[in-house]
Amino acid sequence: MAAADPLAVYPLGSAFDEEGRLLLGGCRATDLAREHGTPAYVVVEDDLRAQARAYREAFDRHAPGSHVSFASKANPCTAVLRVLEQEGLGCDVASGGELALALHAGFAPDRIHVHGNAKSEAELAAAVEAGVRHVVLDGLDEIERLARVAAERGRVQPVLLRITPDVRGDTHDGISTGQAESKFGFGMDDARVALDRVRGHAGLRLDGLHFHVGSQLLELDVFRRAVRAVAPLMDGLGELNLGGGLGVAYTADQVAQLPSVDAYVREKVAAVRDLLGDRVRIGDEPGRSLVGRAGVTLYTVQTVKRNVVTWVGVDGGMADNLRPMLYGARYEAQIADRFAPRTAADGTLVPGAHARVTGKHCESSDVVVADALLDAPRAGDVLVTPVTGAYGYAMSNTYNGVPRPPVVFVGGGRSRVVVRRERVDELWARDVD
Repeated sequence: MAAADPLAVYPLGSAFDEEGRLLLGGCRATDLAREHGTPAYVVVEDDLRAQARAYREAFDRHAPGSHVSFASKANPCTAVLRVLEQEGLGCDVASGGELALALHAGFAPDRIHVHGNAKSEAELAAAVEAGVRHVVLDGLDEIERLARVAAERGRVQPVLLRITPDVRGDTHDGISTGQAESKFGFGMDDARVALDRVRGHAGLRLDGLHFHVGSQLLELDVFRRAVRAVAPLMDGLGELNLGGGLGVAYTADQVAQLPSVDAYVREKVAAVRDLLGDRVRIGDEPGRSLVGRAGVTLYTVQTVKRNVVTWVGVDGGMADNLRPMLYGARYEAQIADRFAPRTAADGTLVPGAHARVTGKHCESSDVVVADALLDAPRAGDVLVTPVTGAYGYAMSNTYNGVPRPPVVFVGGGRSRVVVRRERVDELWARDVD
């Protein structure tokens, strides 16, 4: 049995140099840490573009004319958005701020979908005035509010109706959205009432329906169940947006479970064609599966101490990666210039020192990786955590007064800062005397 690939969950093109040091986009991780400091988000641009093309080409192959949008909440960094816009994707936004970011990054308004379960009147007005492709309606109050906003501006706003199909995917409760008790969308009992309400407003043009079952899904049968649930509501409607949902492999043991982009697209398209025929235009909104693998986070080890377990303390933590604390998310970690082997050539597990990688924040729950296999960690080592391209930057914060990290793009052996490191004096920049 062949040894497991130590770079299985690292960005496209990751490699080791002749001395066993990790290369990201042709740059040594240790050099990146020295040049840009740590913590730092590193994004491999080739990986971003490859994933975007994989989605676009798969939908072109299986359902020409489909509209594919990036769920921008996964990584609303301007440079990331610009790459995905250049690759021909649309953009899904969930607030007025995300709408402004998408427009700033260069997305044409007619490629933007505006989501959110509690949109303010100001957010609805911004969407109408921008001329977005769709506002995705999420409640009866919102129907009336948007109709009034559109009428006051003499506009007809295209809309989709978000339906909660009462289908639950196999994922964490915090990122499951298709079940009956979800805060998102219209339940099946209210959906026809909502459809009639929308059709009663001259200022709204009902194009179709939307659903989103949940995130970090590794099984595909759930999408057919969701399409089957909403199919009876599609009479006279020409578009069905299937949301996103495809997961990523955060750890090596998930790699074999992960469907390909083509398999994901093929399954979704087949469900629509089998149940609704060829008349329905398909939309899709991938998020983490577009950007997750492209990003890693670099840290510097500050201290190593041992009591019941080995604690490896790094200079970041829950302020730059909140997911382990929110969802119990699992990650891997390695020392960037000496990876600990996971398996031998015969496939057996190599014994090693398991450590708990902990952040610097004053919370016992601030544990980035609960069980990392590291090669003799010591202070000063550069530690790398892969698959942080989704929801790391997006959820970053300044807890404990820790400035937010930079975002560094790499490719072709070169690096460039696309978001600079936050300064300490910016922590009080919004204070009013």
